[in-house]
Amino acid sequence: MAEYLSKDKIEEIFKEHGGNSKNTGSIEGQIALFTFRVQALSDHLRANKKDHASRKALLTLVGKRKRLLNYLMRQDIEKYRNIIDKLKIRK
Repeated sequence: MAEYLSKDKIEEIFKEHGGNSKNTGSIEGQIALFTFRVQALSDHLRANKKDHASRKALLTLVGKRKRLLNYLMRQDIEKYRNIIDKLKIRK
């Protein structure tokens, strides 16, 4: 099953990438949160190959993250490059 994040973990992710733990609307923080969830779902699917519901959820998250990355690339290319390097996302 998918890993549910504690409130502390979410605040830590947003503090590290979004600048402030309460700034949950920052694009960089949302991308970092989606990346964390994608990694957790990928690990789950390696162990449970026939879990098609989680596979669909993974593809949905990857699509959302891709749209946010494209938006960030159009708005600020430097922030985009920094977040790609920091999170080690293939683009």
